[in-house]
Amino acid sequence: MDAAVGSTTRWELYRVLAEPVRLRLLALAAEEELAIGELAVLLSESQPNISRHVAPLKAAGLVLARKQGTRALVRIAEAASADPVVADALASGRALCEGDGSLSRITDVLRERDRVAREFFAQAPAKDAAAFEPADATAAYVAALARLLPRRALAVDAGTGDGALLDVLAPAFERVVAVDRSEAQLDRARARVSARGYANVKLLKSELGAAELRGHVGEGADVVFASRLLHHAPRPVDLVRQLARLARPGAAIVVIDYERHDDESMRDEADLWLGFEPAELGRFAVEAGLDAGEVVRLPAAWCGRGKDAHLPWQVLIARAPAGSAACAEEPSASASGGRGPSAPVAVHEGHRGPGERRPVARKEGKGT
Repeated sequence: MDAAVGSTTRWELYRVLAEPVRLRLLALAAEEELAIGELAVLLSESQPNISRHVAPLKAAGLVLARKQGTRALVRIAEAASADPVVADALASGRALCEGDGSLSRITDVLRERDRVAREFFAQAPAKDAAAFEPADATAAYVAALARLLPRRALAVDAGTGDGALLDVLAPAFERVVAVDRSEAQLDRARARVSARGYANVKLLKSELGAAELRGHVGEGADVVFASRLLHHAPRPVDLVRQLARLARPGAAIVVIDYERHDDESMRDEADLWLGFEPAELGRFAVEAGLDAGEVVRLPAAWCGRGKDAHLPWQVLIARAPAGSAACAEEPSASASGGRGPSAPVAVHEGHRGPGERRPVARKEGKGT
C-alpha cells in the first residue's frame, strides 16, 4: 500500500472521500491519466475547483500528479486501490461516472487529443514540397553499412511525414513501407521519393492499425521506425503497441522522440506531450509486449536544423519477443497511457561529451 495512504488515519480518509466530486475524480483518474483541464471538462467543474479537489487526494496518497510543461496530469496511485476504503470509493465513483456519462466521455477526450494533431498535419506545407536539398554521399555510406545488417528485407516508416527518414531507409532496406494518415504529408514524401528515385518505397495512406497496412507488412517488418511521432499520440503506449504488431518476431522497434522538456511553444506544432523520461519509454515497450530495450540520448549536433533542433532527443530500441505472437494482440479499451510498474531500461549517452549543454536555438521548421 502507498505509504501516504498507510499513514492516513481512517477518519481522515473518510473525510477526504466524503465529497462526490472527489469520488468521480478518483474513478476517472483510475481509468486514464488526465490533465486538470480534461478533468474539468468531464466533471463540468472549473479548473481551479478541480485543482482544489486534487490537492487532498494527492496529500492522502490516492492520486499522483506530474507536470508536463504548464499542464498537470493526474492518475491514480496504483497501490491505493488495495485499501478497502479506497476500493469502495472507486466503485462508488465509477457508478456515479457511469450515471452521469463522464466515464464514457473519456473516449471523446482522447479523440480531441488526436484531432489537434490530425488537423495540424492535414495542412499543406507553406514551402514547395518538391524543394529538397541535393543528395550527398550519405546514401552511399548507408548502403554500404547496411550490408552488415543480418536482416534488411523490410522496414516500416510509421508516420513518415515528408519522408525525411526515407533518405536513410531506402538505401539500407530492400523494401520500405512508409505510412502516414495525412494526404498533405504524403504529397511531400511522394515528391521526395520521386526526386530521389526510390523505386523500393511504398507510400501508403493508412492508420497504423489498419488491415491494409498489415497486408503490406505480411509476416512482419525487420525494423519498425517511428521518428518524432510518439509525442503526438493521444495514448503513447497504444502507439507503441501498434508498432509492435507490425514487427516480425525478434525484430526491432526504433522510436526517436524528445526527452522531457518545458518548451510550451511546441504545442503549436500539435505536440501533446513535452517529451518523455527514459523510464517512460521503457515502460511503454514492456506494456506493448516488447523487451524494455535501451534508451540512447542523442547529441545535439545530430538533431537537424528544424523547429525542434534545440530539444533533447533520444532513441528507444526494443525488440519483439522471438517466436511469440504476443505483439499481435489488440490492447484493451481501458489500457492506460503509460501506467504500471516502472520497467528497467538501459540509458546511454550516445557520443555526447560529459557536461555538454544543449544549445537553445531559434526554431526554423520542424523536422530535419
